[in-house]
Amino acid sequence: MERQNVIAANRDFGGDSEYDMTMDRFEDRHAEHARQRHALLSVDQMYAADRAAIAGGTPGAELMENAGRAIARQIRRRWKPCPAAILCGPGNNGGDGFVVARHLAGAGWPVRLALLGSISDLKGDAAWAAGEWTGPVETLGPAVVDGAELIVDALFGAGLSRPLDGAVAETLAACRPRWCVAVDVPSGVSGDVAAVDPAALKADLTVTFFRRKPGHLLVPNRLWCGETVVADIGIRNGVLADIAPTQWLNHPDLWAGRLPVPTLADHKYSRGHLLVRGGVMAGAGRLAAAAAARSGPGMVTLAAAAADDSSPGTPNSVIHRKVPAAAFGEALADRKVAAAVLGPGNGVDEACRDATAAALASGKPVVLDADALTVMAQGPGNMFDAIQGPCVLTPHAGEFERLFGAVGEDKLTSVRAAAAQSGAVVVLKGGDTVIAAPDGEAVINGNAPAWLASAGAGDVLAGVTGALLAQGMTALDAACAGAWIHGEAANRAAEYLIADDLAAHIPDVMANLVATYG
Repeated sequence: MERQNVIAANRDFGGDSEYDMTMDRFEDRHAEHARQRHALLSVDQMYAADRAAIAGGTPGAELMENAGRAIARQIRRRWKPCPAAILCGPGNNGGDGFVVARHLAGAGWPVRLALLGSISDLKGDAAWAAGEWTGPVETLGPAVVDGAELIVDALFGAGLSRPLDGAVAETLAACRPRWCVAVDVPSGVSGDVAAVDPAALKADLTVTFFRRKPGHLLVPNRLWCGETVVADIGIRNGVLADIAPTQWLNHPDLWAGRLPVPTLADHKYSRGHLLVRGGVMAGAGRLAAAAAARSGPGMVTLAAAAADDSSPGTPNSVIHRKVPAAAFGEALADRKVAAAVLGPGNGVDEACRDATAAALASGKPVVLDADALTVMAQGPGNMFDAIQGPCVLTPHAGEFERLFGAVGEDKLTSVRAAAAQSGAVVVLKGGDTVIAAPDGEAVINGNAPAWLASAGAGDVLAGVTGALLAQGMTALDAACAGAWIHGEAANRAAEYLIADDLAAHIPDVMANLVATYG
Protein backbone atom coordinates (compact mmCIF):
# COMPACT_ATOMS: atom_id res chain seq x y z
CA MET A 1 0.00 0.00 0.00
CA GLU A 2 2.81 2.41 0.76
CA ARG A 3 4.21 2.17 -2.77
CA GLN A 4 0.71 2.68 -4.26
CA ASN A 5 0.08 5.70 -2.04
CA VAL A 6 3.35 7.26 -3.10
CA ILE A 7 2.49 6.77 -6.76
CA ALA A 8 -0.94 8.28 -6.25
CA ALA A 9 0.50 11.30 -4.43
CA ASN A 10 2.95 11.87 -7.25
CA ARG A 11 0.18 11.70 -9.83
CA ASP A 12 -1.96 14.18 -7.89
CA PHE A 13 0.80 16.76 -7.62
CA GLY A 14 2.12 16.20 -11.12
CA GLY A 15 5.81 16.16 -10.14
CA ASP A 16 8.62 13.64 -10.13
CA SER A 17 11.03 14.94 -7.52
CA GLU A 18 8.88 14.35 -4.43
CA TYR A 19 7.93 10.91 -5.74
CA ASP A 20 11.53 10.05 -6.48
CA MET A 21 12.73 11.11 -3.04
CA THR A 22 9.94 9.21 -1.32
CA MET A 23 10.53 6.16 -3.49
CA ASP A 24 14.21 6.34 -2.65
CA ARG A 25 13.31 6.16 1.02
CA PHE A 26 10.93 3.28 0.28
CA GLU A 27 13.64 1.42 -1.59
CA ASP A 28 16.17 2.13 1.16
CA ARG A 29 13.84 0.66 3.78
CA HIS A 30 13.09 -2.32 1.56
CA ALA A 31 16.79 -2.95 0.96
CA GLU A 32 17.57 -2.71 4.66
CA HIS A 33 14.74 -5.11 5.51
CA ALA A 34 16.07 -7.56 2.91
CA ARG A 35 19.58 -7.21 4.32
CA GLN A 36 18.39 -7.87 7.87
CA ARG A 37 16.93 -11.20 6.80
CA HIS A 38 20.47 -12.48 6.38
CA ALA A 39 21.88 -11.38 9.73
CA LEU A 40 23.75 -14.08 11.64
CA LEU A 41 23.34 -13.92 15.40
CA SER A 42 25.79 -15.24 17.95
CA VAL A 43 24.41 -17.40 20.74
CA ASP A 44 24.43 -14.41 23.12
CA GLN A 45 22.73 -12.20 20.52
CA MET A 46 19.99 -14.79 20.07
CA TYR A 47 19.44 -14.84 23.82
CA ALA A 48 19.15 -11.05 23.63
CA ALA A 49 16.57 -11.36 20.83
CA ASP A 50 14.51 -13.75 22.97
CA ARG A 51 14.67 -11.38 25.94
CA ALA A 52 13.70 -8.41 23.78
CA ALA A 53 10.72 -10.28 22.36
CA ILE A 54 9.52 -11.19 25.84
CA ALA A 55 10.09 -7.65 27.10
CA GLY A 56 8.08 -6.43 24.11
CA GLY A 57 5.03 -8.42 25.20
CA THR A 58 5.43 -11.88 23.64
CA PRO A 59 5.33 -14.49 26.43
CA GLY A 60 8.20 -16.96 26.50
CA ALA A 61 5.71 -19.83 26.51
CA GLU A 62 4.28 -18.52 23.23
CA LEU A 63 7.75 -18.46 21.66
CA MET A 64 8.34 -22.04 22.87
CA GLU A 65 4.97 -23.22 21.57
CA ASN A 66 5.67 -21.63 18.19
CA ALA A 67 9.12 -23.22 18.07
CA GLY A 68 7.92 -26.72 18.87
CA ARG A 69 4.99 -26.45 16.47
CA ALA A 70 7.33 -25.28 13.70
CA ILE A 71 9.67 -28.22 14.27
CA ALA A 72 6.80 -30.71 14.22
CA ARG A 73 5.51 -29.13 11.01
CA GLN A 74 8.90 -29.47 9.32
CA ILE A 75 9.11 -33.11 10.41
CA ARG A 76 5.65 -33.92 9.08
CA ARG A 77 6.52 -32.31 5.73
CA ARG A 78 9.43 -34.70 5.27
CA TRP A 79 8.49 -37.98 6.94
CA LYS A 80 5.41 -40.15 7.19
CA PRO A 81 4.32 -41.07 10.74
CA CYS A 82 6.82 -43.44 12.31
CA PRO A 83 8.09 -44.28 15.82
CA ALA A 84 9.93 -41.21 17.15
CA ALA A 85 12.14 -40.69 20.19
CA ILE A 86 12.27 -37.15 21.58
CA LEU A 87 15.40 -36.50 23.65
CA CYS A 88 14.89 -33.53 25.98
CA GLY A 89 17.48 -31.60 27.96
CA PRO A 90 17.03 -29.67 31.20
CA GLY A 91 16.64 -26.20 29.63
CA ASN A 92 14.53 -24.40 27.06
CA ASN A 93 15.82 -26.66 24.27
CA GLY A 94 14.24 -29.53 26.15
CA GLY A 95 11.06 -27.48 26.56
CA ASP A 96 10.88 -27.18 22.78
CA GLY A 97 11.18 -30.98 22.66
CA PHE A 98 8.14 -31.42 24.90
CA VAL A 99 6.11 -29.26 22.52
CA VAL A 100 7.36 -31.26 19.51
CA ALA A 101 6.34 -34.49 21.21
CA ARG A 102 2.84 -33.15 21.95
CA HIS A 103 2.26 -32.03 18.36
CA LEU A 104 3.60 -35.24 16.81
CA ALA A 105 1.57 -37.40 19.17
CA GLY A 106 -1.51 -35.31 18.39
CA ALA A 107 -0.93 -36.05 14.71
CA GLY A 108 -0.91 -39.79 15.36
CA TRP A 109 2.82 -40.44 15.62
CA PRO A 110 4.05 -43.10 18.08
CA VAL A 111 6.21 -41.01 20.44
CA ARG A 112 8.57 -41.81 23.32
CA LEU A 113 10.01 -38.94 25.32
CA ALA A 114 13.11 -39.08 27.51
CA LEU A 115 14.39 -36.35 29.82
CA LEU A 116 17.88 -35.69 31.11
CA GLY A 117 17.19 -35.00 34.77
CA SER A 118 13.91 -34.65 36.60
CA ILE A 119 10.71 -32.82 35.66
CA SER A 120 10.75 -31.21 39.08
CA ASP A 121 14.03 -29.52 38.20
CA LEU A 122 12.64 -27.82 35.09
CA LYS A 123 12.03 -24.10 35.39
CA GLY A 124 10.10 -21.36 33.62
CA ASP A 125 8.84 -22.04 30.13
CA ALA A 126 10.41 -25.51 30.02
CA ALA A 127 8.39 -26.47 33.13
CA TRP A 128 5.27 -25.11 31.44
CA ALA A 129 5.92 -27.17 28.29
CA ALA A 130 6.48 -30.33 30.34
CA GLY A 131 3.19 -29.71 32.12
CA GLU A 132 1.37 -29.66 28.77
CA TRP A 133 2.72 -33.09 27.87
CA THR A 134 0.39 -35.88 29.02
CA GLY A 135 2.45 -38.88 27.97
CA PRO A 136 5.07 -40.78 29.94
CA VAL A 137 8.51 -39.28 30.58
CA GLU A 138 11.37 -41.76 30.56
CA THR A 139 14.86 -41.34 31.93
CA LEU A 140 17.39 -40.53 29.21
CA GLY A 141 19.34 -43.59 28.15
CA PRO A 142 20.05 -45.75 25.11
CA ALA A 143 16.96 -47.90 25.67
CA VAL A 144 14.62 -45.05 24.77
CA VAL A 145 15.63 -45.18 21.10
CA ASP A 146 14.86 -48.89 20.73
CA GLY A 147 12.46 -49.23 17.83
CA ALA A 148 12.62 -45.53 16.93
CA GLU A 149 12.99 -44.57 13.30
CA LEU A 150 13.34 -40.82 13.91
CA ILE A 151 15.20 -38.96 16.69
CA VAL A 152 14.55 -35.40 17.82
CA ASP A 153 17.67 -34.01 19.51
CA ALA A 154 16.31 -31.39 21.92
CA LEU A 155 19.02 -31.88 24.52
CA PHE A 156 21.16 -28.74 24.57
CA GLY A 157 21.20 -26.67 21.40
CA ALA A 158 23.73 -23.88 20.96
CA GLY A 159 24.18 -23.01 24.63
CA LEU A 160 26.20 -26.08 25.63
CA SER A 161 29.69 -25.23 26.90
CA ARG A 162 30.89 -28.60 28.23
CA PRO A 163 31.71 -31.94 26.58
CA LEU A 164 29.01 -34.52 25.92
CA ASP A 165 29.50 -37.51 28.20
CA GLY A 166 27.73 -40.10 30.34
CA ALA A 167 24.14 -40.95 29.48
CA VAL A 168 24.00 -38.23 26.84
CA ALA A 169 26.95 -39.58 24.86
CA GLU A 170 25.72 -43.17 25.25
CA THR A 171 22.23 -42.28 24.07
CA LEU A 172 23.44 -40.29 21.07
CA ALA A 173 25.71 -43.19 20.08
CA ALA A 174 22.70 -45.52 20.17
CA CYS A 175 20.77 -43.20 17.83
CA ARG A 176 22.90 -43.91 14.79
CA PRO A 177 22.01 -44.44 11.95
CA ARG A 178 18.41 -43.26 12.35
CA TRP A 179 16.94 -40.07 10.93
CA CYS A 180 17.74 -37.15 13.22
CA VAL A 181 16.18 -33.71 13.63
CA ALA A 182 18.07 -31.16 15.75
CA VAL A 183 16.47 -28.32 17.67
CA ASP A 184 18.48 -25.09 17.11
CA VAL A 185 21.79 -26.91 16.49
CA PRO A 186 22.75 -30.54 17.09
CA SER A 187 23.85 -30.99 20.70
CA GLY A 188 27.62 -30.64 20.92
CA VAL A 189 27.85 -28.40 17.85
CA SER A 190 28.87 -24.83 18.58
CA GLY A 191 26.61 -22.03 17.46
CA ASP A 192 29.48 -19.54 17.33
CA VAL A 193 32.74 -21.22 16.28
CA ALA A 194 33.92 -24.11 14.11
CA ALA A 195 33.79 -26.83 16.77
CA VAL A 196 31.98 -30.18 17.03
CA ASP A 197 32.03 -32.53 20.02
CA PRO A 198 33.13 -36.06 19.04
CA ALA A 199 29.90 -37.45 20.52
CA ALA A 200 27.61 -35.12 18.53
CA LEU A 201 24.92 -36.76 16.41
CA LYS A 202 24.70 -35.68 12.79
CA ALA A 203 21.31 -34.24 11.92
CA ASP A 204 19.44 -34.65 8.68
CA LEU A 205 17.44 -31.54 9.50
CA THR A 206 18.14 -28.66 11.88
CA VAL A 207 15.37 -26.21 12.74
CA THR A 208 16.55 -22.93 14.22
CA PHE A 209 14.63 -19.77 15.06
CA PHE A 210 14.50 -16.14 13.89
CA ARG A 211 18.00 -16.06 12.39
CA ARG A 212 20.83 -18.48 11.66
CA LYS A 213 23.95 -18.55 13.79
CA PRO A 214 27.50 -18.65 12.42
CA GLY A 215 27.71 -22.30 13.49
CA HIS A 216 25.07 -23.26 10.96
CA LEU A 217 27.46 -22.23 8.18
CA LEU A 218 30.97 -22.82 9.47
CA VAL A 219 32.73 -26.08 8.62
CA PRO A 220 32.70 -28.69 10.12
CA ASN A 221 29.53 -27.65 12.01
CA ARG A 222 27.55 -27.30 8.80
CA LEU A 223 28.16 -30.98 8.01
CA TRP A 224 26.48 -31.94 11.30
CA CYS A 225 23.47 -29.66 10.78
CA GLY A 226 22.24 -31.18 7.54
CA GLU A 227 19.48 -29.11 5.98
CA THR A 228 18.94 -25.97 8.09
CA VAL A 229 15.53 -24.30 8.24
CA VAL A 230 14.88 -20.96 9.95
CA ALA A 231 11.44 -20.85 11.59
CA ASP A 232 9.49 -17.70 12.40
CA ILE A 233 8.39 -17.99 16.04
CA GLY A 234 7.06 -14.47 16.54
CA ILE A 235 10.19 -12.42 17.24
CA ARG A 236 9.86 -9.05 15.53
CA ASN A 237 12.60 -7.88 13.18
CA GLY A 238 12.79 -4.64 15.15
CA VAL A 239 14.82 -6.32 17.91
CA LEU A 240 17.79 -6.31 15.52
CA ALA A 241 18.12 -2.54 15.88
CA ASP A 242 19.44 -2.89 19.42
CA ILE A 243 21.42 -6.06 18.73
CA ALA A 244 23.16 -4.37 15.75
CA PRO A 245 24.52 -7.52 14.07
CA THR A 246 27.78 -7.20 12.14
CA GLN A 247 27.90 -10.66 10.58
CA TRP A 248 25.83 -11.90 7.68
CA LEU A 249 25.08 -14.82 5.43
CA ASN A 250 26.36 -13.86 1.98
CA HIS A 251 23.38 -13.20 -0.26
CA PRO A 252 22.67 -10.90 -3.22
CA ASP A 253 20.37 -8.85 -0.97
CA LEU A 254 23.56 -7.49 0.63
CA TRP A 255 25.17 -6.13 -2.56
CA ALA A 256 23.30 -6.93 -5.81
CA GLY A 257 21.63 -3.52 -5.93
CA ARG A 258 25.11 -2.07 -6.43
CA LEU A 259 26.24 -4.39 -9.22
CA PRO A 260 27.61 -2.29 -12.10
CA VAL A 261 25.44 -2.14 -15.20
CA PRO A 262 26.65 -0.25 -18.31
CA THR A 263 24.63 2.48 -19.99
CA LEU A 264 24.63 3.57 -23.63
CA ALA A 265 26.94 6.43 -22.65
CA ASP A 266 29.68 4.02 -21.53
CA HIS A 267 32.75 2.96 -23.46
CA LYS A 268 35.21 0.17 -22.76
CA TYR A 269 37.38 2.21 -20.40
CA SER A 270 34.50 3.77 -18.48
CA ARG A 271 33.25 0.24 -17.84
CA GLY A 272 36.58 -0.58 -16.20
CA HIS A 273 39.95 -1.84 -17.39
CA LEU A 274 41.46 -4.68 -15.32
CA LEU A 275 45.15 -5.51 -15.44
CA VAL A 276 45.99 -9.13 -14.54
CA ARG A 277 49.64 -9.97 -13.92
CA GLY A 278 50.68 -13.19 -15.60
CA GLY A 279 53.68 -15.26 -14.57
CA VAL A 280 55.61 -18.48 -14.75
CA MET A 281 52.44 -20.62 -14.46
CA ALA A 282 50.62 -19.11 -17.43
CA GLY A 283 47.44 -21.11 -16.92
CA ALA A 284 46.64 -19.46 -13.59
CA GLY A 285 46.74 -15.96 -15.05
CA ARG A 286 44.66 -17.08 -18.00
CA LEU A 287 41.99 -18.51 -15.71
CA ALA A 288 41.82 -15.24 -13.79
CA ALA A 289 41.68 -13.16 -16.97
CA ALA A 290 39.06 -15.35 -18.64
CA ALA A 291 36.79 -15.16 -15.58
CA ALA A 292 37.33 -11.43 -15.28
CA ALA A 293 36.47 -10.83 -18.94
CA ARG A 294 33.08 -12.49 -18.42
CA SER A 295 32.30 -10.50 -15.27
CA GLY A 296 31.44 -7.17 -16.89
CA PRO A 297 34.52 -4.95 -17.32
CA GLY A 298 35.10 -3.17 -20.59
CA MET A 299 38.62 -4.50 -21.00
CA VAL A 300 41.00 -7.06 -19.47
CA THR A 301 44.72 -7.08 -20.09
CA LEU A 302 46.91 -10.06 -19.19
CA ALA A 303 50.38 -8.68 -18.60
CA ALA A 304 53.32 -11.07 -18.55
CA ALA A 305 57.06 -10.89 -19.10
CA ALA A 306 56.55 -12.81 -22.32
CA ALA A 307 53.47 -12.03 -24.42
CA ASP A 308 51.56 -15.06 -25.70
CA ASP A 309 48.99 -14.42 -28.40
CA SER A 310 47.94 -18.08 -28.63
CA SER A 311 46.76 -18.77 -25.10
CA PRO A 312 44.29 -21.66 -25.33
CA GLY A 313 41.05 -21.12 -23.48
CA THR A 314 41.51 -17.38 -23.03
CA PRO A 315 38.95 -15.20 -24.82
CA ASN A 316 40.26 -13.26 -27.80
CA SER A 317 38.97 -10.10 -26.12
CA VAL A 318 41.65 -10.45 -23.43
CA ILE A 319 44.64 -8.35 -24.44
CA HIS A 320 47.97 -10.14 -24.04
CA ARG A 321 50.69 -7.62 -23.41
CA LYS A 322 54.37 -8.09 -22.83
CA VAL A 323 55.29 -6.22 -19.67
CA PRO A 324 58.79 -6.74 -18.24
CA ALA A 325 58.72 -7.47 -14.52
CA ALA A 326 60.32 -4.14 -13.67
CA ALA A 327 57.72 -2.24 -15.71
CA PHE A 328 54.53 -3.56 -14.07
CA GLY A 329 54.16 -0.46 -11.91
CA GLU A 330 54.38 1.71 -15.00
CA ALA A 331 51.72 -0.38 -16.76
CA LEU A 332 49.43 -0.06 -13.75
CA ALA A 333 49.97 3.70 -13.62
CA ASP A 334 48.23 4.07 -16.99
CA ARG A 335 45.18 6.20 -16.22
CA LYS A 336 43.02 3.83 -18.27
CA VAL A 337 43.72 0.95 -15.85
CA ALA A 338 41.12 0.85 -13.06
CA ALA A 339 42.25 -2.15 -10.96
CA ALA A 340 44.69 -5.05 -10.89
CA VAL A 341 44.92 -8.73 -9.93
CA LEU A 342 48.28 -10.11 -8.86
CA GLY A 343 49.48 -13.49 -7.67
CA PRO A 344 47.97 -16.33 -9.72
CA GLY A 345 50.92 -18.24 -11.16
CA ASN A 346 53.25 -15.28 -10.67
CA GLY A 347 56.04 -17.16 -8.95
CA VAL A 348 57.46 -16.47 -5.51
CA ASP A 349 60.34 -14.21 -6.43
CA GLU A 350 61.63 -10.65 -6.18
CA ALA A 351 59.79 -9.63 -9.34
CA CYS A 352 56.48 -10.66 -7.79
CA ARG A 353 57.32 -8.81 -4.59
CA ASP A 354 58.24 -5.64 -6.52
CA ALA A 355 55.06 -5.81 -8.61
CA THR A 356 52.96 -6.33 -5.48
CA ALA A 357 54.59 -3.36 -3.77
CA ALA A 358 54.01 -1.20 -6.85
CA ALA A 359 50.36 -2.22 -7.02
CA LEU A 360 49.77 -1.41 -3.35
CA ALA A 361 51.53 1.94 -3.65
CA SER A 362 49.47 2.90 -6.71
CA GLY A 363 46.34 3.51 -4.64
CA LYS A 364 44.29 1.64 -7.26
CA PRO A 365 42.03 -1.23 -6.21
CA VAL A 366 43.92 -4.52 -6.16
CA VAL A 367 43.26 -8.19 -5.51
CA LEU A 368 46.20 -10.13 -4.10
CA ASP A 369 46.06 -13.90 -4.38
CA ALA A 370 48.37 -16.90 -4.28
CA ASP A 371 52.03 -15.94 -4.85
CA ALA A 372 51.40 -12.26 -4.12
CA LEU A 373 50.25 -13.28 -0.63
CA THR A 374 53.30 -15.44 -0.12
CA VAL A 375 55.71 -12.63 -0.98
CA MET A 376 53.75 -10.33 1.33
CA ALA A 377 54.47 -12.74 4.16
CA GLN A 378 58.21 -12.83 3.46
CA GLY A 379 60.72 -10.49 5.10
CA PRO A 380 61.92 -7.99 5.68
CA GLY A 381 58.65 -7.07 7.42
CA ASN A 382 55.20 -7.27 5.90
CA MET A 383 53.68 -5.05 3.26
CA PHE A 384 50.46 -4.03 5.02
CA ASP A 385 51.72 -0.51 5.53
CA ALA A 386 52.12 -0.18 1.76
CA ILE A 387 48.38 -0.52 1.11
CA GLN A 388 47.21 2.84 -0.21
CA GLY A 389 43.88 1.97 -1.81
CA PRO A 390 41.07 -0.60 -1.79
CA CYS A 391 42.61 -4.04 -1.38
CA VAL A 392 41.21 -7.58 -1.24
CA LEU A 393 43.37 -10.45 0.03
CA THR A 394 42.16 -13.95 -0.91
CA PRO A 395 44.20 -16.50 1.08
CA HIS A 396 43.49 -20.16 1.62
CA ALA A 397 44.18 -21.49 5.12
CA GLY A 398 47.92 -22.05 4.55
CA GLU A 399 48.47 -18.59 3.08
CA PHE A 400 46.41 -17.07 5.88
CA GLU A 401 48.60 -18.75 8.48
CA ARG A 402 51.77 -17.43 6.84
CA LEU A 403 50.36 -13.90 6.90
CA PHE A 404 48.38 -13.77 10.13
CA GLY A 405 48.90 -16.96 12.14
CA ALA A 406 46.72 -20.02 12.57
CA VAL A 407 42.98 -19.61 12.05
CA GLY A 408 41.75 -21.73 14.96
CA GLU A 409 38.13 -22.55 15.76
CA ASP A 410 36.92 -18.94 15.86
CA LYS A 411 37.21 -18.15 12.17
CA LEU A 412 35.17 -14.97 12.35
CA THR A 413 37.39 -13.47 15.02
CA SER A 414 40.55 -14.56 13.18
CA VAL A 415 39.51 -13.06 9.84
CA ARG A 416 38.23 -9.87 11.46
CA ALA A 417 41.57 -9.46 13.23
CA ALA A 418 43.42 -10.06 9.96
CA ALA A 419 41.35 -7.42 8.18
CA ALA A 420 41.96 -4.91 10.97
CA GLN A 421 45.69 -5.66 11.00
CA SER A 422 46.15 -5.40 7.23
CA GLY A 423 43.66 -2.67 6.40
CA ALA A 424 42.32 -4.86 3.61
CA VAL A 425 39.20 -6.92 3.05
CA VAL A 426 40.27 -10.49 3.78
CA VAL A 427 38.64 -13.48 2.09
CA LEU A 428 39.54 -16.75 3.85
CA LYS A 429 38.68 -19.30 1.19
CA GLY A 430 37.10 -22.65 1.96
CA GLY A 431 33.81 -24.50 2.07
CA ASP A 432 32.72 -21.77 4.50
CA THR A 433 34.53 -18.79 2.96
CA VAL A 434 34.69 -16.01 5.56
CA ILE A 435 34.98 -12.39 4.41
CA ALA A 436 35.79 -9.52 6.76
CA ALA A 437 36.40 -5.79 6.41
CA PRO A 438 38.71 -3.69 8.59
CA ASP A 439 35.70 -2.17 10.39
CA GLY A 440 34.63 -5.61 11.66
CA GLU A 441 31.81 -6.33 9.21
CA ALA A 442 31.92 -10.05 8.39
CA VAL A 443 30.15 -12.32 5.92
CA ILE A 444 30.07 -16.11 5.59
CA ASN A 445 29.51 -17.54 2.12
CA GLY A 446 27.24 -20.56 2.00
CA ASN A 447 26.51 -21.43 -1.64
CA ALA A 448 29.76 -23.07 -2.77
CA PRO A 449 29.55 -26.79 -3.62
CA ALA A 450 32.24 -29.26 -2.57
CA TRP A 451 33.25 -29.68 -6.22
CA LEU A 452 34.71 -26.16 -6.12
CA ALA A 453 37.71 -27.56 -4.25
CA SER A 454 39.61 -27.83 -7.53
CA ALA A 455 42.93 -26.53 -8.81
CA GLY A 456 42.57 -23.08 -10.34
CA ALA A 457 39.21 -22.25 -8.76
CA GLY A 458 40.88 -19.60 -6.61
CA ASP A 459 42.33 -17.95 -9.71
CA VAL A 460 38.81 -17.65 -11.10
CA LEU A 461 37.62 -16.04 -7.85
CA ALA A 462 40.46 -13.52 -8.01
CA GLY A 463 39.51 -12.62 -11.58
CA VAL A 464 35.82 -12.12 -10.80
CA THR A 465 36.59 -10.02 -7.73
CA GLY A 466 39.10 -7.91 -9.63
CA ALA A 467 36.62 -7.29 -12.44
CA LEU A 468 34.03 -6.02 -9.96
CA LEU A 469 36.62 -3.73 -8.37
CA ALA A 470 37.53 -2.38 -11.81
CA GLN A 471 33.85 -1.53 -12.36
CA GLY A 472 33.70 0.54 -9.19
CA MET A 473 32.36 -1.76 -6.48
CA THR A 474 33.78 -1.31 -2.99
CA ALA A 475 36.28 -3.87 -1.77
CA LEU A 476 33.76 -5.51 0.58
CA ASP A 477 30.97 -5.59 -2.01
CA ALA A 478 33.31 -6.96 -4.68
CA ALA A 479 34.62 -9.65 -2.33
CA CYS A 480 31.12 -10.73 -1.28
CA ALA A 481 29.69 -10.60 -4.79
CA GLY A 482 32.73 -12.38 -6.20
CA ALA A 483 32.43 -15.24 -3.71
CA TRP A 484 28.70 -15.70 -4.32
CA ILE A 485 28.96 -15.50 -8.12
CA HIS A 486 31.88 -17.94 -7.99
CA GLY A 487 29.81 -20.40 -5.96
CA GLU A 488 26.74 -20.07 -8.15
CA ALA A 489 28.80 -20.58 -11.31
CA ALA A 490 30.14 -23.77 -9.74
CA ASN A 491 26.60 -24.96 -8.97
CA ARG A 492 25.70 -24.45 -12.61
CA ALA A 493 28.83 -26.18 -13.82
CA ALA A 494 27.68 -29.16 -11.73
CA GLU A 495 29.59 -32.20 -10.55
CA TYR A 496 33.10 -33.09 -11.65
CA LEU A 497 33.79 -29.52 -12.68
CA ILE A 498 37.24 -28.14 -13.31
CA ALA A 499 38.19 -24.49 -12.93
CA ASP A 500 38.10 -23.98 -16.70
CA ASP A 501 34.35 -24.71 -16.66
CA LEU A 502 33.44 -21.82 -14.37
CA ALA A 503 33.91 -18.77 -16.59
CA ALA A 504 31.29 -19.88 -19.12
CA HIS A 505 28.57 -19.75 -16.45
CA ILE A 506 29.42 -16.33 -15.02
CA PRO A 507 27.49 -14.20 -17.57
CA ASP A 508 24.22 -16.04 -16.91
CA VAL A 509 24.69 -15.73 -13.15
CA MET A 510 25.31 -12.00 -13.41
CA ALA A 511 22.51 -11.44 -15.92
CA ASN A 512 20.05 -13.11 -13.57
CA LEU A 513 21.27 -10.94 -10.69
CA VAL A 514 20.82 -7.76 -12.70
CA ALA A 515 17.38 -8.85 -13.91
CA THR A 516 16.30 -9.56 -10.33
CA TYR A 517 17.91 -6.62 -8.52
CA GLY A 518 18.72 -4.07 -11.22
